[in-house]
Amino acid sequence: MIRLHYFPGNASMTPHLLLRELDVPFELVKVDRAVNAQKSPDYLKLNPNGLIPVLEDGDLVLYETPAIVLHLVDTHADAGLAPPLGTPQRAEFYKWLMWLSSSMQAMAPHYFYSDRMVAPGNAAAAAEVKAAAEAKIAFGIDQIEARLAATGGWIGGAEFSALDPYTFMLCRWTRGMQRPARTLPHIGNFLARIADRPAAQAVFEAEGLTAPYY
Repeated sequence: MIRLHYFPGNASMTPHLLLRELDVPFELVKVDRAVNAQKSPDYLKLNPNGLIPVLEDGDLVLYETPAIVLHLVDTHADAGLAPPLGTPQRAEFYKWLMWLSSSMQAMAPHYFYSDRMVAPGNAAAAAEVKAAAEAKIAFGIDQIEARLAATGGWIGGAEFSALDPYTFMLCRWTRGMQRPARTLPHIGNFLARIADRPAAQAVFEAEGLTAPYY
């Protein structure tokens, strides 16, 4: 049995969306950040970094969102959520997956938790960190907009893939920024199409999320 340790709207949204798209049996286990459950001894046995998500697949325990994505697409290859192994298209898939993780997702903590990146009480420095992070995220959002304009469909090309739930989650996180991703025309259309998918609707309901979703 697959178990996904999640928190609503967190980085666990990507694997949650994928699991719903795959339509495979799985169990959701809420890790309540309100009580710091991700730092509890039991959770730290699963992920010593104290971060969400964690995916358990039988005896296998995985953390890091891109690792979970690759595991799910590889163990459900017939679903077609990633190009075949050994193809140029698969290499492109890796490129975008790693970029989403290391260039986009990695900046999110600097924006949302800028106070943790500086000395305690240094509000001015925290504001500088937050502004710099928002600028870098905005640069990445422009790249996503250009990519969607070029493909005319999805991040990986003409077909929906595991890259798209990941992109949806990251774009969703910009909804409180000065220039939300949804305000760009191609991204706005993309987000609406994702949100309308049955898998996304199931995620919103299961996680207790309410509109506006992005």
